[in-house]
Amino acid sequence: MIQEKEKQKPNIIVFFTDQQRWDTTGVHDNPLGLTPNYDRMAQNGTHVYNSFTCQPVCGPARSCLQTGMYATQSGCYRNGISLPEGSKTLAHYFREHGFRTGYIGKWHLAGQDPVPESERGGYEYWLASNVLEYSSDAYDTVMYNNEMKAVKLPGYRVDAVTDAAIRYIDDNQNDPFFLFVSYLEPHHQNHLDNYPAPLGYNRQNIGNWMPPDLAALGGSAAQHLPGYYGMVRKLDEALGRLMDSLRSLNLLENTIILFTSDHGNHFKTRNAEYKRSCHDSSIRVPTALVGPGFNGGGRIHELVSLIDLPPTLLDAAGIPVPAQMQGHSILPLCRKSGPDTDWDKEIFVQISEDKVARAIRTERWKYSVTAKERNGWHDSGSDVYEEEFLYDLHADPYELDNLIGVEWYQQITEQLRERLLQRMERAGETRPVINASPVRTSAIDRRVEIHELRDHTINWKYQQ
Repeated sequence: MIQEKEKQKPNIIVFFTDQQRWDTTGVHDNPLGLTPNYDRMAQNGTHVYNSFTCQPVCGPARSCLQTGMYATQSGCYRNGISLPEGSKTLAHYFREHGFRTGYIGKWHLAGQDPVPESERGGYEYWLASNVLEYSSDAYDTVMYNNEMKAVKLPGYRVDAVTDAAIRYIDDNQNDPFFLFVSYLEPHHQNHLDNYPAPLGYNRQNIGNWMPPDLAALGGSAAQHLPGYYGMVRKLDEALGRLMDSLRSLNLLENTIILFTSDHGNHFKTRNAEYKRSCHDSSIRVPTALVGPGFNGGGRIHELVSLIDLPPTLLDAAGIPVPAQMQGHSILPLCRKSGPDTDWDKEIFVQISEDKVARAIRTERWKYSVTAKERNGWHDSGSDVYEEEFLYDLHADPYELDNLIGVEWYQQITEQLRERLLQRMERAGETRPVINASPVRTSAIDRRVEIHELRDHTINWKYQQ
């Protein structure tokens, strides 16, 4: 009886990519055909159409996904900070409920490489590097095993990591398992500042479609998109291989697969690097789930944060969601027949390292503030912020016209300011002061009409 009950538990696999924009996928209207496996997964399972990170930096985003807490709560508000001793991760919760646990790929939550057992977040099986972009290259994959010994894996890096994941699945097919597979791609190779796709994969994308924000702003997109797209295509092939291995072992129907990414990529259009900004190019990511509880879930239009995914995975496995997790399971959204009026109407984003900033994104609006007197490497937050960005995403979906301070938008700005303050408090931050931007006129004759402001206010009050 006990063995039969154990077999009924679903396996869980997290397929985690690094720095992948949402609009690399066909279900988000990318016309290049890069992601047929992901697209099929989203169409047959549950597609989280409006999915966002809660921290557009590698380490902090990973801390949120492992602990279910905002980065300022876990203490990992920037890269280079290890998970504090005693932190409970997804691995701990799954192990407590009879799952085997494994981690393969990039970790970025320890203080050294190889990562000692005490800094592995409770995972039993380990084949990983703390900072994979430093221990490996596109065709030189080196990670470290449970004994902290270097293991060189053959093939292009995506294939090498996928091969390791398939071996783990095969070795653990008789027990329920939680496997976290963390790819580096389509992140750039740091020491070369390039996007090394498999040989030949970048040529198919030269001169092809470019997202409108990159077409308008330039950045490094013309140089880097071909390689970036080639990496995305290779990742999608890896997803297909992983699902084929599950199918061949008769595990596919009882395995939940979550595909998501830590943050996006703005290709140096918003600042001097790739991700640390409030813009959708930095914070919007592809997310889909398939398997028990998610098959036939359709397209979810509610705004979902990375912070919501840890409780979702536990909920789907029948594990109680701990009180310290700050997100909400999306399983109820998969079972509904219409919009969920109780779901949060905005997502909250913390931004660190090159600045200390906070933002909210609603279905229509983007509002962001920054702490000008703070250093994002040394400071996790501030008691004073200045308004920096306001975008009307209905009129300006690619965030090309910053409306902060424009006189016609003062009422909506006041409402968004209060909503941001409330979200900061809910995340465990002390309520700061946000100084309003000086009022200015706009050269563009655009304004919020009375009925739009009234409808927006009603919707927000209904949420409360």
